[in-house]
Amino acid sequence: MQDTKPPGKLAAALLRVPVPWVFVLMYLIGAGTESIFHLGNFADYAFLTPTGFVVFVFGSAVAAWGWFIFWDRRTTRVPGESSSALVTWGPYRFTRNPMYVGLTIAYVGEACILHQVIPVILLPLTIAYLNQFVIPLEEKRLYEVFGHDYKRYAGAVRRWL
Repeated sequence: MQDTKPPGKLAAALLRVPVPWVFVLMYLIGAGTESIFHLGNFADYAFLTPTGFVVFVFGSAVAAWGWFIFWDRRTTRVPGESSSALVTWGPYRFTRNPMYVGLTIAYVGEACILHQVIPVILLPLTIAYLNQFVIPLEEKRLYEVFGHDYKRYAGAVRRWL
């Protein structure tokens, strides 16, 4: 398990923002930027809206599935808090972070529905934030609580996909 240093003041403040809101805020920044500069719709392809809807619903379902499993097991859904259960079934068999994977997929679906490109260009910033600050903190806590069981799980299941 890699050693993580304590987050700086900005990162500590950002960690107080629930992760779904990080996605929403970044999307709104992208949509606002697109609107301010009158970039218009990314593409006027008729298939984008229904395709985006399917992608959005799928991503939302994946995120919700992961969330409800945590809720059912009565473990925290707040980054940085210690978990009371190590969940390794359901979508957690395929990714250690199905809620984040689902939110990412839903984000792309929303961009397709609204035919917007700037939010998609900004999406890597959200993913970088998760990879740099949120996920390492979560992984550190999981290792502290579950030790070898978490290390074995992390070795068998990828962080994203």
